[in-house]
Amino acid sequence: MSELAIWAAVFTLGAYLVCGIPFGLIIAMAMGHVDVRTVGSGNIGTTNVARSVGKGAAGLTLLLDAAKGLVWMLVARWAIAALALGGDVASLDHTTVFGTALTCVFLGCILGHVFSPYLRFHGGKGIAVGFGAALGLYWPIGAGLLALFLVLVIPTRYVSLGSVAAAASLPVWCAVFGFPAVAIAPVAVAAVVVIWSHRENVRRLVRGEERRFSFHKKGEKDEGADQGSGQ
Repeated sequence: MSELAIWAAVFTLGAYLVCGIPFGLIIAMAMGHVDVRTVGSGNIGTTNVARSVGKGAAGLTLLLDAAKGLVWMLVARWAIAALALGGDVASLDHTTVFGTALTCVFLGCILGHVFSPYLRFHGGKGIAVGFGAALGLYWPIGAGLLALFLVLVIPTRYVSLGSVAAAASLPVWCAVFGFPAVAIAPVAVAAVVVIWSHRENVRRLVRGEERRFSFHKKGEKDEGADQGSGQ
């Protein structure tokens, strides 16, 4: 096995462990004394935290979930370049070997969040961490994902619609920005995982039963049948 492959595997495993940290659960417990796995949709992501605890907790969850993906991708980018490829990151961008190593790390970020090793392989739905990791992979991709998400969510208030569309567009953005086909493959797998994690939301969207996004209000009783998308 080449030195590059070894370091790519090390940082992909690191991505899985770091991005598996369930910030939504931790923050909801600390700020609202709520186990978000037992209320609303049962998801640990931003949307369920917003509905179950409120704006502050949701904002912090979103920030930390995105940050863990972004920070780890930036660490991996510079470390893999320095340890295996001579350290010149700028000249390595979009090359097949470096691009593939980084997209494998990106996939590790998504898998860690969706199948958290700290929650018996349950977790969130991968949108916030995916956005942060996409910024670290190549920031225009993250910007494209965010733009598509907002274009769909702002007028409809269906977070799941924007989430699924953004995930589906991820391999397309990579292709548009010049990533080689072999490097796009791990990203395509990550997109499938995120869409799979939203499978119930997709069914409800098709049936016209998906709940529109709203924040938890103080004194408001949580709805046990909350069916929203979590990030």
